[in-house]
Amino acid sequence: MADQNDSFIREVNEELRSDQFRSVWDRYGRAIIALAVLIVVATAASGGYEYWVERRASKSGDEFLAALNLAKDGKRDESLAALESLQNEGYGAYPVLARMRAATVEAEKGNPAKAIESFSAIGADTSVPQVLRDVAHMRAAWLLIDNGTYEQVSAQVEVMATPGNALRHSAREALGLAAYKAGDIARAREWFEQIAEDAETPRNVANRAQMMLGNIVASGKAP
Repeated sequence: MADQNDSFIREVNEELRSDQFRSVWDRYGRAIIALAVLIVVATAASGGYEYWVERRASKSGDEFLAALNLAKDGKRDESLAALESLQNEGYGAYPVLARMRAATVEAEKGNPAKAIESFSAIGADTSVPQVLRDVAHMRAAWLLIDNGTYEQVSAQVEVMATPGNALRHSAREALGLAAYKAGDIARAREWFEQIAEDAETPRNVANRAQMMLGNIVASGKAP
């Protein structure tokens, strides 16, 4: 049963890494980019300045998408170089977006320690929009499930595991898996029960929580 549980956790982690966090840019990246451009353009004081701003934002956007494509094609070192350049010379929101994506590329390269350090730094940077700080904390937490302790995961996301927080479902799942991996079955069960009892939990997350609760009961370790 222990081997089955460990296998399940690995599968959950892999699913979230590949489907949830790798897809965050596919689902939200372009919207964030478009919003950043619109905000900058909307504050332009004149037609000439507006044109200049839009040109700079468009150039940074093209460079960012090119870096994403390099990573998608497996050219991670080239992608990192392009993202580093964008962090230093990009315009508007693109430097921080480049920081986020560079950290993800480091994780994909098999360098979780550097990725965690980068995501944690973004999460602690008060100049970064709160939504991106929260996503960075969440990404660090999921990497820490395999590469850290429950306490480290908790430090990243427990503040988000509260009612009403949009990221509470992912935060609770990360905390539940981290607790289970640490052998703290009682705490793991509490987090999975919170997921299962929340009527707004996405179905796939609720199903995984129910499976973990079933595994805990079947293992005979349930408190």
